[in-house]
Amino acid sequence: MIVESAVIKFAGDSGDGIQLAGTLFTENVALMGNAIATFPDFPSEIRAPQGTVAGVSGFQIHFGTSGVHSPGDAPDVLVAMNPAALKANIHALKANCLIIVDADSFGKRDIEKAGFDSNPLEDGTLEGYQVIAAPITSLTKASVAELGLDNKSADRCKNMFTLGLVLWLFNESLDSTLRYFEQKFKKNPVIEAANKKALNAGFNYGLNTEAIKTSFTVLPAPKASGTYRNMTGNQATAWGFMAAAEKAGRPLFLGSYPITPATDIMQELTKHKWSGARVFQAEDEIAGICSAIGAAFAGNIAVTTTSGPGMALKTEAIGLAVMTELPIVIVDVQRGGPSTGLPTKTEQSDLMQAIWGRNGESPVVVLSAGTPSDCFDWAYEAVRIAVEHMTPVFLLTESYLGNGAEPWKIKKLADMPAITPRTLANPDPAWKPYSRDEEKLARYWVIPGTAAMQHRIGGLEKDECTGCVSTNPQNHEKMVKIRKEKIKKIENYIPLQRYKGKDAKKLLVVGWGGQFGILMGAVKELQEEGKDLAYAHFNYINPLPKNTAEVFSKFEKIIVCELNDGQLAKYLRAVMPQFQYEQYNKIQGLPFTVKELKEKFTQLLSEF
Repeated sequence: MIVESAVIKFAGDSGDGIQLAGTLFTENVALMGNAIATFPDFPSEIRAPQGTVAGVSGFQIHFGTSGVHSPGDAPDVLVAMNPAALKANIHALKANCLIIVDADSFGKRDIEKAGFDSNPLEDGTLEGYQVIAAPITSLTKASVAELGLDNKSADRCKNMFTLGLVLWLFNESLDSTLRYFEQKFKKNPVIEAANKKALNAGFNYGLNTEAIKTSFTVLPAPKASGTYRNMTGNQATAWGFMAAAEKAGRPLFLGSYPITPATDIMQELTKHKWSGARVFQAEDEIAGICSAIGAAFAGNIAVTTTSGPGMALKTEAIGLAVMTELPIVIVDVQRGGPSTGLPTKTEQSDLMQAIWGRNGESPVVVLSAGTPSDCFDWAYEAVRIAVEHMTPVFLLTESYLGNGAEPWKIKKLADMPAITPRTLANPDPAWKPYSRDEEKLARYWVIPGTAAMQHRIGGLEKDECTGCVSTNPQNHEKMVKIRKEKIKKIENYIPLQRYKGKDAKKLLVVGWGGQFGILMGAVKELQEEGKDLAYAHFNYINPLPKNTAEVFSKFEKIIVCELNDGQLAKYLRAVMPQFQYEQYNKIQGLPFTVKELKEKFTQLLSEF
């Protein structure tokens, strides 16, 4: 049967290999040319209590021929490796959803630990769903028995049995997954063989069992010609930095401290020594950003990566980068807070910290990415603004983007926009450290050691020209205003704000960051139903595009949707108080669903 799209969720204990199964399925459908959107979701604990709802790991993927804007509201197929995985997801299932469970894991103790009063496979709990209760654990062990593995190692292969079954269900090839095993386990042929046998056993179970009547086919999505690869947001961010450094003709330096969910950016860069990127894993967050500031002073494309708690530790050093007017990019892959909060859950938690979270008057540029592959372009743009305007730049992504994946069309460096660092290489006796370009107010980037251009910069207030320490009251006020105006002038070098729905007049939906696809999907569906609404997505946040007020003035009502308690709405009220802003907020560590957004927008439209 041919279907336009499908949503699958793999769920089980955090030790069941759920993330790997989901990732390999994603790689497979990406190779087949499907449009995809993924949402990995896992516990904060390194080893959460086994068999409990708190320990459930999930990986949801929406793939299709068209209409894939989000990971999907609810799965069409749920793979539940134990009762806890079923318990954690049953509230969000569609009617007639296909549920595949490992019947071997539904023992009395397993059922009790999950919080069920009785066996859900027998008490009518799953009435209205299609249920396949397969003895996955025992079938997996039987498939690898001849290899002589110990019980624990054999049990670990059940995620591959399940993957094989789901690949059969959607008429997908096993080839890419088999190649993965050959590469991953080339030094351990027994483990390679075990995974291959389990994968084939799951595929054959689907082929031969009468419990599954029909398999499905999802045709490839139409795409512009080119070469594509599957890319997570964190990978795309790393690649964007490499491309920007090459285009700018400056070496790339990353100074960071590992923190969930940003660490993968650092790990990705370490794989590409051929690019000339230098990666320094510092002893703490402060050392990470200070090393990046030093690298910027020495003429490098300087980057530091973190999440909310780490950004709090970096704030004084960010102020130093503002004072010295050095180009540095701070990537914040946001997660739930406060404090250590929800390390593995997504939230748009740090916008106000990025805009205002420093002592004194410390203006910086704030950008946000909208999709996983989009992270490449915004990492590139962050570098361009930083080095052309000599300023720190925040790039906000989210756990939802950093861990999520989608196809990315590989770009040619020659087709990317130019990046022109504001360097001075020839001796100029008239040059001073804080002499500026009149249009941009950006000072020049002079690399230490340049002949006849010795200078000093630092954290104490500087004379407006010489860079010497100054406590003159008038000079301080002038420097504060110059730094503010420099950021404001960047609006002249960024695109105007666009919106989808040019004929709409009633409701403007405003969003930012990683909720782009979900918000766009909800608005598009309502537009197709004839509703009067439009969508404006903000990637440039400070400064805002200079036509923002003009866009807002076209609509009778504005609603700001974000995964926090209203941070963008508060910011808009501060900088554009002439408009009224409705809010729709979600703070659950989860993305919006299209269904809940449509209900909210429909309710607002009914009030006109």
